[in-house]
Amino acid sequence: MKITNAMRMLTQAGIEYKAMEYEVEEDHLAGVHVAKQIGMPVEQVFKTLVAHGEKKGYLVFCIPVAEELDLKKVANIIGDKKIELAPVKDLLGLTGYIRGGCSPIGMRKKFPTYVDETAILFDEITVSAGVRGCQLLIPREELIEFLQATLCDLTVE
Repeated sequence: MKITNAMRMLTQAGIEYKAMEYEVEEDHLAGVHVAKQIGMPVEQVFKTLVAHGEKKGYLVFCIPVAEELDLKKVANIIGDKKIELAPVKDLLGLTGYIRGGCSPIGMRKKFPTYVDETAILFDEITVSAGVRGCQLLIPREELIEFLQATLCDLTVE
């Protein structure tokens, strides 16, 4: 297994994680498919989304893979008029990651990060390792602290 930047950063911070590899299918990059492949409940597998606010700039959101980010709710939470998802074509330049392999850990720049409050239901959650084909199972508390993330309700009801 290739060691990713996200793995290196967690190791340097003394945070234990479990790398969970899976077979990448280009036609099935959706997080629900990934959750099935690694044998975890969809509620415990988190995807990373990058968005842009008019006033706040770029922001990172980690939500369960089967859920949808509520852009209006998020705009209210962060105090911005409008939030839009960053175009997929801009992901690599912004984060250093590609669609299906975007991790909240080790982006090119540190962006304000928000994790959906449902993460508190689990001692551990998974996020991308920074490449397609690998998820990291990480203690929730340590991940949130490492990311300096804010927990809040981010998804469509």
